Amino acid sequence: MFKKTSLQDWESVVQKQLKTENIYEILSKENLEGITVKPYYDSVAKPLSNLPKVEESTHLVSPYHESSEENIFAFLLNDNVENLQEKVIFVNNKDLAEHISLEESNRYFSLIDVFSDDQKGGLNQQLVKELLAKDFERNICINVSLHQNAGATIVQQLAIALAKTTELTEIFGLQILNKIIFRVAVGGNYFFEIAKIRALKLLFNQFSKEFDLDEIPYIFAETSLRNKSKNDAENNLIRSTLELSAAMIGGADAVFSNDYQLEKSDSVSEEISFKQQIVLAYESIINVFEDAGNGSYYIENLTQQFAEKSWHMFLQIENDGGYCELLKNGSIQKQIFEQAIKEQNWVEEGKIKIIGVNLYPKLEKTKSAAEMYSSGEIKAVRLAEMFE
Repeated sequence: MFKKTSLQDWESVVQKQLKTENIYEILSKENLEGITVKPYYDSVAKPLSNLPKVEESTHLVSPYHESSEENIFAFLLNDNVENLQEKVIFVNNKDLAEHISLEESNRYFSLIDVFSDDQKGGLNQQLVKELLAKDFERNICINVSLHQNAGATIVQQLAIALAKTTELTEIFGLQILNKIIFRVAVGGNYFFEIAKIRALKLLFNQFSKEFDLDEIPYIFAETSLRNKSKNDAENNLIRSTLELSAAMIGGADAVFSNDYQLEKSDSVSEEISFKQQIVLAYESIINVFEDAGNGSYYIENLTQQFAEKSWHMFLQIENDGGYCELLKNGSIQKQIFEQAIKEQNWVEEGKIKIIGVNLYPKLEKTKSAAEMYSSGEIKAVRLAEMFE
C-alpha cells in the first residue's frame, strides 16, 4: 500500500523545491471560467456517483463515403444514402430529414437545431412537430457547439443548454426530454472539457428530477474549430485528438472529428480525421467506459464547480425571461461577445498559447478583436484568425 501524503507534507516539499514560502502565488493560474483550480488534491468534499451515458459504447461517427460503408457503423449524413443497413445515422440536414427513407435495421438521430440563435429568438415549433413525427430515436437537437465556437465559456454553454431545454419542455411537455440530443463542441482545455461533459450529465439529470424524472442526456460531441489554424494542420490534428479523448473520457455517447484541414479538406483528410477516433477507441478502449473520470479528485471538483455555476446562471436566465427572450433583447449575444473578446485578448497577450499561431512561431497580428466579433451576433470565430 502506498503511504498517503498529507497536504502539509506536499507543501513542505514544494516550498523547498521552489525556495519560497508563498508557493500558491507561484502555482496559482487564472482561468477564463472563474473556476478555482488547486495545485494539489487529496480528496473531494462530495464524491459523485457514477454518471452514466445512454450508449453502452461511444459511437465513432464519420462523414459518409461509399468506400467506408462496410467498415464504419455510424455516419453523419447531409445527403440521402439509400440501402444502408444496420447503421447509426445522424441526420445533419433539414431537407434530408424531410425526405430520408427510414430502414428498419438502422438507428436514426437528428442533429438539426430547432432554435434560431439570432435576435429573432425563435423556436421553430413547426419543425419540432415535424421531427417528433419521425421515427427517430432522438428527434430534437439542442446545439451549443455554435456557442463554444463563438467564444462562450463552459458555464455559459451549459446554462444555455438547460435554458433551451426549458423552452422546449414548456411548449411540448416533459415527454420531450427523452427525445433530446445535445450537440456540443469540445475545446482544448483538456480536464475542463472532460468536466463539461460530466457536468452536462449532472445538470440534465438534476433538471429532470425537478419533475420527478430520472433522465440521462444523449451527448453528441464534436471537435472545436475555435482553436484551429488555417495554416497549421498538423497541430490541428493533435488538438482534435485531445478533444476527442476528453469527450470519450467525459462520457459522450457519440463523437465526431471535424476535418483538421480547414480549407483543403478532401477524402484523405476526412479519413485521417475519423481514424483519430479509431486509434483512441481501439488502442486505449476509452470509448467503452461509462464514466472514466469518476474518482479523480480534480475532475470531480471541476465537474461540481461547473454544475453549480451553470445552474446559477440558468436560473438567472429564467428569471430574466428565458433564452429566447434574452436573444431578442441581445443580452445573450452581448454576454458571449464580452467573453469572446476577453479570450481573444488573452491570445493576443500570450496568456493563452497556441503553438504555431502566437508561439513557435509568433505570427504577426493581421486583425483586431473588434474586426472579428460583433456584440449583436453569435457567430463562430477562430482565435487564429487574428494572425491569418
